[in-house]
Amino acid sequence: MKAIDIRNKYLKFFEKYGHKVIPSAPLVPENDSSVLFTTAGMQPLVPYLLGEKHPEGRRIVDYQKCLRTVDIDEVGDNRHLTFFEMLGNWSLGDYFKEDAIKMSYEFLTKELKIPVEKIFVTCFKGDDDAPCDETSERIWKQVGIPKEHIYFFGKENNWWIAGEEGPCGPDTEMFYDTGKPACGEECDPSCDCGKYVEIWNNVFMEYYKQKDGTYEKLKQQNVDTGLGLERINMLLQGKETPYDTEIFKPIMDKLIELQKIDNISSRRIIAEHLRSSMMMICDGVRPSNMDRGYVLRRLIRRMTRHLNKLQINLENLEELIKLNVEILEEMYPELEHNKEVIEQVILEEKNKFIKTLQHGERELEKAIERTKKENKDKIDGNIVFKLYDTYGFPPELTNDLAKEKGLKIDMKEFEKLYKEHQDKSRAGAEQKFKGGLADQNEKTIEYHTATHLLHKALQIVLGEHAKQKGSNITEERLRFDFSHPQKVTKEELEEVEKIVNEQIQKGLEVTCKEMTIEEAKKDGATGLFEEKYGEKVKVYSIGEFSKEICGGPHVTNTKNMGTFKIKKEEASSSGVRRIKAVLIK
Repeated sequence: MKAIDIRNKYLKFFEKYGHKVIPSAPLVPENDSSVLFTTAGMQPLVPYLLGEKHPEGRRIVDYQKCLRTVDIDEVGDNRHLTFFEMLGNWSLGDYFKEDAIKMSYEFLTKELKIPVEKIFVTCFKGDDDAPCDETSERIWKQVGIPKEHIYFFGKENNWWIAGEEGPCGPDTEMFYDTGKPACGEECDPSCDCGKYVEIWNNVFMEYYKQKDGTYEKLKQQNVDTGLGLERINMLLQGKETPYDTEIFKPIMDKLIELQKIDNISSRRIIAEHLRSSMMMICDGVRPSNMDRGYVLRRLIRRMTRHLNKLQINLENLEELIKLNVEILEEMYPELEHNKEVIEQVILEEKNKFIKTLQHGERELEKAIERTKKENKDKIDGNIVFKLYDTYGFPPELTNDLAKEKGLKIDMKEFEKLYKEHQDKSRAGAEQKFKGGLADQNEKTIEYHTATHLLHKALQIVLGEHAKQKGSNITEERLRFDFSHPQKVTKEELEEVEKIVNEQIQKGLEVTCKEMTIEEAKKDGATGLFEEKYGEKVKVYSIGEFSKEICGGPHVTNTKNMGTFKIKKEEASSSGVRRIKAVLIK
């Protein structure tokens, strides 16, 4: 069974139980200030988890493209991925623990044919905030999981929340026993030794965590699940790593054919970063020095460094891109549709990086000269780190070049600086995630509505080509990216501002209608990321001024939004401009 077969089985299985299949949301979140990328299946569905009605009903199922940046530097081992796919079934105020667990058990044992003796589960043991989840334990026993296969853990293992505030609750997790020997007498599913691998997580969202750390019951109980496709695919095929499955193996084999130096870690980095970069480019990300663009730049450059490390001619990168399109086309048809732009973006960035490497070599030569003049035999760690961080020089390359000149490098100092850099990166990633997924208060809802007014005003002033490319909203401001080939003039910005404020002052009513995508287009609604829509969509109209397909939420009337003020206009990436604006009351 291949990954595509598992995905299709999953969607059909839950469709049989009354779930409507919805398409994956893009990797670039729409109107979500909490993260740079879609990092979990629940992320695009937060409004509906909080009680807003979903156009497709109360039972939905999907596969979600996800990208997490926290562990980029760990890619190369046997398990870390930046891009991955999460399968999820959702109950939005419909079924709860009993049906969720019974369907999970049936899918694992009947559809995927996993023997019961291979399945272990964990439940929440309870604390001062919430009771022990004895209900889940009872249901697991009823369906056939032996008592000795059920474990209880605290919040660190069996409680799920996105960030520090928002919808949350106890979860029950399913693990696959790989058959590897236990690492000791206390080996259990919480152990990291590799015997037990988590495959599925059912979150029972019945609480809301407040900013002050207290919990209150949600008005609507939800089920949020996540099953990692690459991981279950690997386990069902009896493979040691995702890189041994059909998703990566053809690229891994091609790299062996092309390489002059053997290094499995480098092959994994190239294969993983190539796939992740291609998926990001498909969803509109372009290399830059900030935010999403910086992540893409980092992936492409890291991949290029490891191609060099294997002494693979960089001219082969074009061939590797084409091969990856062929491998993944069935799962992600958008790769075929975007193959020319994918190739162009990656090859251009590779060429820029080669020039950067040349600058780095010159910097290294200066460092070698200085080190020799000072009668030292070791290049300082801070220089090694600067070459890595600024010029993309891996320490191994710096070490090789230093050796040729009879010098060593201070790896101890480099590793210290590198660890500090990693800690800062992780803290930054956590901050991006902090408190945002459910941060739908009066201010953010007003800013969300303002993005619709801004979008329409930009099209009136600049032309229909000024399409939204992304947005980021906090309580303090909105940030809006749109396609436009040159800097927006002061006069044009003033006109945009004037149009938006006119609509706010009119006190326009904001209405919502549910309709099919065809009806929405016929009705003149504009749509962002149209590939993400299901059979039914919500269309929000702001008076007669703006009509867009959107998940919401929005104000009911524009009259109390305040005065719209553009604070900054700048380039975001090639052909994309960025506006930062505030609402002043």
